[in-house]
Amino acid sequence: MESTTGKTRLRKALLDVRATLAAREARDAALAARLRNELTRRAPRCVGFYWPIQGEFDAREVVSAWLAQASPETLRLAALPVVTAPATPLVFHHWTPTTPMKDGRYGIPVPADAEVLVPDLLLVPCVGFTRDGLRLGYGGGFYDRTLHSMTPAPQTLGIAYDALEIEHLGAEAHDLALDAIVTESATFARLLGPHC
Repeated sequence: MESTTGKTRLRKALLDVRATLAAREARDAALAARLRNELTRRAPRCVGFYWPIQGEFDAREVVSAWLAQASPETLRLAALPVVTAPATPLVFHHWTPTTPMKDGRYGIPVPADAEVLVPDLLLVPCVGFTRDGLRLGYGGGFYDRTLHSMTPAPQTLGIAYDALEIEHLGAEAHDLALDAIVTESATFARLLGPHC
């Protein structure tokens, strides 16, 4: 198991890598195409995703296009995470491309209205990842607490870039592996290997 100091160093190094990635536009286009395929294949009713910070992949355009394909037979909803208090699970508030936003905790925009939804698929941003679904986040534990609190458990897709792959990440008792990690070149499904 990595020490807290080790994880802090690793997190900083990976954030530096992400901030300086070359050919970002091409990487984002490839990642967007893979994410669209996953949304089609997994057919969720409600997608929980994230407002991009610190160089994360911006999934808003993909989610907006997915929402636009809704029909009376295929209800589609999207929601953004909201931090209500430190050390508590996230809640998800309804989002559309025209939703008015306000600053939430930590200065991250959240929907101004507080209509709570329960996603059946979560897009989870990764600072780093392993091919078997372990994720290094920012260290706040929000997604771990959230996933432990959700019954039934949603499908989970980590969103990352190839350059953020870690060969090994020691899992702690509270860590839950994600169902798959989507990057610009592969989808790494847990226990099943890459789907290129």
